[in-house]
Parts: sequence; C-alpha cells; structure tokens
Amino acid sequence: MTSTADKPRSYKVIGTRPVRHDGVPKVTGEAQYGSDIRLPGMLYGKVLRSPHAHAVIKSIDTSRAEAHPEVRAVATAMDLGAAAGGIGKEVVLGATQTDNVLASSKVLYKGHPVAAVAAPSLHAAEEALSLIDVEYEPLPAVTNVEDAMKPDAPWLHEDWKSDDSAIPNVAGHEQHKFGNLEKGLGAADVVVEREYRTQTVHQGYIEPQNATASWSPDGRLTIWCSSQGHFGMRDNVARILGLPESAVKVVPMEIGGGFGGKLNAYLEPVAAVLSRKSGRPVKMWMTRAEVLEATGPAAGSYVRVKMGATREGRITAAHAHYAYEAGAYPGAPLAAAAAAVFAPYALENVQIDGYDVVDNKPKTSAYRAPGATVAVFAVETVIDELAGRLGFDPVEVRLLNAASGGARRADGVMNVRIGAEEVMEAVREHPHYSAPLGAPADGRLRGRGVAMGFCRNNTGMACVVANVLDDGRVSLVEGSVDVGGSRTAVAQQLAEVLGLPVEDVIPQVADTDTIGYTSNTGGSGVAYKSGWAAHDAANDIMRQLVERAALLWEASPDDVEYVDGSLQHRSDPELRMGFKEIAPLLPESGGPVVGRANINPGGLHGSYAANIVDVEVDPETGKVDILRYTALQDVGKAIHPSYVEGQIQGGTAQGVGWALNEEYFMSEDGRMLNASLLDYRMPTSYDLPMIETVLVEVPSALHPFGVRGVGEANIVPPPAAIANAIHSATGVRMSGLPMSPGAVQKAMATAAGEAD
Repeated sequence: MTSTADKPRSYKVIGTRPVRHDGVPKVTGEAQYGSDIRLPGMLYGKVLRSPHAHAVIKSIDTSRAEAHPEVRAVATAMDLGAAAGGIGKEVVLGATQTDNVLASSKVLYKGHPVAAVAAPSLHAAEEALSLIDVEYEPLPAVTNVEDAMKPDAPWLHEDWKSDDSAIPNVAGHEQHKFGNLEKGLGAADVVVEREYRTQTVHQGYIEPQNATASWSPDGRLTIWCSSQGHFGMRDNVARILGLPESAVKVVPMEIGGGFGGKLNAYLEPVAAVLSRKSGRPVKMWMTRAEVLEATGPAAGSYVRVKMGATREGRITAAHAHYAYEAGAYPGAPLAAAAAAVFAPYALENVQIDGYDVVDNKPKTSAYRAPGATVAVFAVETVIDELAGRLGFDPVEVRLLNAASGGARRADGVMNVRIGAEEVMEAVREHPHYSAPLGAPADGRLRGRGVAMGFCRNNTGMACVVANVLDDGRVSLVEGSVDVGGSRTAVAQQLAEVLGLPVEDVIPQVADTDTIGYTSNTGGSGVAYKSGWAAHDAANDIMRQLVERAALLWEASPDDVEYVDGSLQHRSDPELRMGFKEIAPLLPESGGPVVGRANINPGGLHGSYAANIVDVEVDPETGKVDILRYTALQDVGKAIHPSYVEGQIQGGTAQGVGWALNEEYFMSEDGRMLNASLLDYRMPTSYDLPMIETVLVEVPSALHPFGVRGVGEANIVPPPAAIANAIHSATGVRMSGLPMSPGAVQKAMATAAGEAD
C-alpha cells in the first residue's frame, strides 16, 4: 500500500517492479561469494582466540606451531605494520582498531584474536593453533555499562587513568541542550521518568565474515571479501598494515547480509599478513561462534528518560540520558542516538546526554539505525504513558507534538521537508488502528500498541561510469556494494533519465582499482548517492549524444534535443534517431560515449517510520504472540516498491527479535553462553505474521527523484510498539529488552505483588 503526500510526478521506470539484475545468478548458485574463492596454491588460515574476557598477555610463543611440518606462516600483532600503541578515546563509529585485529598487550573480550596460522589444509591449521603457547594474567571483567562505570571497576585502557576526574571506562560524553529543561518540567501537569536496560544483540547475517588475500610479485595486495564497503576496507587494511592505499586492491564479492556488521576489518589484515609471510594466497572464514563472540554486535545500554506534558497534551520538556556499550574499544553510536531519540517531535526544552562506555565484549558495530532503537524504545513508551495519564489517544498526542519542516531537531539539525506528520496521520487513518482486537481464548490477554521511529540516514561520495554499447544497451559500473537490490534501483534511475527500459542497463559493482572512490553501503545511502550519480551520468550521456547527433546532422547542438529515449531536431521533424539507432554510429561520430559522475551529495534527510501491532500474552508463561503487524514508513520516493517493502519487512522482523528474544547471555567471567544460532534466538516464520507495509511518499527536496533512505528507520519502532501493546494487554510497563517470556512473567508478578 502506498500513500503519496505530495502530487506525484509521472515516471516510466521509477516506481516499477522489474526483476532484479542479479536474481538469476543468485537463485541458480552462480553468484560468487567470498567462500567461493579458489586460487592456485591457496592456504587456509585460522585464528587463535583468547579464552579470557580480560587479561594481560605476558608472552606468546609460536615456535612449536612454526615447527609443524604443514604450517607455512604464523602471525601475531608484531607483524602488523601500524603500531598498536594506546587506544585513544576519539574514535569514529566503524573504525577498526589495530589491536582488535590481533591483540598486542591485552585481550579485552573472549574471542579476541591473538595469533593466526596458515596451512595447506584447514585441519592442519586448526591443529597448529593448539601448538601456540600464550601466557595470560587474567583480570576482572565487566560486561555491562553500569558495572563498567562503577568507581571500583577495572580499567580496560590504563592510559585513560591520567584524567583524575574520569569515570572508569567512559570514552566520551556527548551533550545537546536548548531551552530551559527545568522550566519546561515545571510547566508540565504530568511528568514521567523511567529507567531502561537493554542487552547486546547481533545483526544475525547469514554469511559469516570471510577474506582471501594474495600478494602479487610486484608487491601489490589483492583481497576478496564480503564487506559493505570495499573502499573503506581497502583504507582500513592499508592503515593496519602500514601500506599506501594504492598498494591494496579489494574485490567486492556478493554479500550474504550485513546490516552494519560488515563494515569493519577482522580477517582481511590477518589473511594479508599470512599471505605475505607464506608467499601463497590465504583464505579465511569465521565459524558462527566466532561471528557472535568476536565481531561487532549492537550495544547494550542503560537509558533514563524524563518527559513532561500539559493537560492539553503538549510536551513541555524532555531529557534523555543514555550510556551505550562500545565493547572493547570506543565508538558507541552516540551521535546517531541523539539524532533519533526525540526526532519525531517538536520540543522547546530538551537535553540529551550520551556516554560512550567500554566493557569486556567485542567492539560494537553499526546495526541498522545505530543507536536509535533502544533510545526510541525508552522515549516512545514514556510518551505512551504520558498519553494514558492525560487520557489522550496515543496517536493524537504524537500528532499534537509532531515535528515538521523548519523546526529544530533535538540534536541541533534544522529539518527541511520531513514526513513525521504524514506517517502519524497514516497510522491514525489505517484500518488496523481502529479494527476490533477480537476476543482472546484460554484466558490470554490482547492489546494493541503504536510507536514512532526515525533514522537520520547517511550519504557520501559516489562514482558511476556508464558506457553506451553498440547495440543500444548501457553498461553501468558503480562503486556501491549491493546489499539489498541496489544494482537495480540505481539502474532504474539511469534508465529513467535516458528513457530506456531498465532491462537495457547492465549494472555491475567494480573493484577499488576500476571505479572511483565510493563510500560504504550503510546509513541507507546507496539509492540516494549512487542513484544521484547515475542520474548525473545519464545526463552526461544525453549531452554527448546531442553533440553526436548534431555532428551527424550537420546542425548546431542547440537545435537538437533528447526526449524520451530519442534525439530529434527542434525544427526538422524528419531528423529523429532512437537510442539504439545512434549507438552503432558512435565510432564514426567521435568514438565511445561514456557518461560519468563523481559526486559527494550532502543533506540526505532522515526517514520516519511507525508501527501498529496487536499482541496476545499468555499470563501463565509470559509468552507474547504477535497477531497482526502494520509497518508504515516515509520512503521519499519508492524507486522499486518491492525492494522498499522488503526492507521494511526485514527491519521490522529484526526489531521484533530485538524486542522479544535476542540477547547475549554473559557469564560472570565474560563468556557468551549462547554463541550459536540454536541458543541465540532469532525470530523465524513461525514467530511472525504477515507484515503489512504502507509506503508514505514525502519526496526529499534535495534528490532529483525525491529519494530518502529506506533501510533503517523500520527497525526502530518495533520494541516500543510491542512494549506498548503488552501494556495495553496486561497493564504492565516493560522496562528492558528483550521482553522474553521470563521477563514478561516477572514484570506481571511484580505488578501483581505491588497491587496486593
């Protein structure tokens, strides 16, 4: 279902649902993923990982492994070109620490890489790991932000102690404030303050991390890997190995999911070191346990939210305090959380305090709307409680306070054209919102909840090269890794400008030597930035074709125009050529026509999402079943509606898992106790109903086709919407994630005891 807020423009290709260009190779198994790489003389690499969550490395003795007859290379942190040194506090989200690739002086989480070996067989490599002798001095571990910030907590990075006023393990504090918070709270008739705690969760991509590295005789390194950004991977590997970027080539393979978790380098630098030392290509991949224990999950958190409102439903003040896990090294998504936490609402008195806290878990990474889901979980349940206390419909309170264009977002960004109001109105008008809940059976309880969500979305540099082929088709070369069908979405934008069927565009993702720098596939930015580049490249082709037609017709270029896939003379109707007619004439009119665009567009507006969800709760077990789900989102302009719907459904499903099931179970000594997909419980088709999607189209004023990012905002509302539905059913407010059967049962028992 699509709801268009503005008068729609007429398109021929954009908004259609063509078969994806990479569909056939993927369903037939011909598509090449990282694990498919086979090179002559290839070795297999394995990583030795720490059994401790926190320990000093006193010594590493690799001599027995090196003496193994099948071992061709052994690597430790001493082989990395970039000195590890101390870990500073200023880290950009997604940056990979050298020490995280191979630990030098300390290990900071169970599974932290310590050494690696390469051998002709996987079994020999695994056997050789047991021959590496590491002497550890175990230290106390902390595995949540509250323990990590206690005065007596062990310091993960001792060099931070030099600041006498420092709170243990706090890497940074980000604050945003305007207005007068205390004055706003004083003007409120109702004030609600609540605390929330959420657990670490993983992105749950199907394909584990992998990498194959090979050094050529001329000293250049080639890496094949599945990553969300091969240029970012190139730069990280070059930095870690102390190489110039020009010495590294990264070939992007197909990717079996990422959701933000495949931005960092893990195996790539290690495979490269082993390849250099052995003189042979080296292939590595992770087991599922290694993925869960040693890659970048999303942060656990402590969140406190305080909001006030008048009896008329106006929010007068809002304060959010959150401490996010960064894992072993700094880089929790504080700024992204600040952007999202109050984004759907126009607030005059607001304060946001975010803390970046390290603890003995793997360094966190982005996960679909980084930082937003848990912060919004807290805010949206508080707003629901405010509405209940004031006697307001929860959607009406949200609409009354909705943010709009021209208003200042809580993190200081000025809104331009946004879709918050339109999404809320779509919730209010949707049949699901007013439908009867129906009577539950067997003493179960039913409720309905709503929630809003937001993701700021990212943009970045992008490059596209489009070659006109002699049969009238176009080869489209881009630099954005295709995670969710972006090849086709970008091709559609090129085809729209040129007036061609999208089937006549042949898109491909090129390696770092073949295409210009393109930023990572993340932040829902590919359809925006690479689509914009395709738009500009298509216009470049049109300009050149006009000049070629003018040459062939012996006319001035000013007398020739390109209209709907054809060239025509403005005053002579007999002079007309279609795209396929002029393509074979290019050699005789000057040579190949290549359209290109190298851009760095700014100003990608955020996307707003909302959920309506019906649940049924078993009061005896606390189990929550989802009966009906409607997910609404402002998508700007849906380039390929099927892909957009799929993004919304996928993000919603992950949000449901975050809400009800998923968490890292940690032992007191810092071990993850559920490091398998049997024990780490992600939702399956048995846990979810059909998710109805509503595409609200509020076009971005900046993009040529009105595109907004669509991949992330959808994961934000589910935990809050489900929590509000649980309250509707049971009268109990949930204050943590996941809302597992045990947690719901405990909350209901506690509420019943307090009532007694």
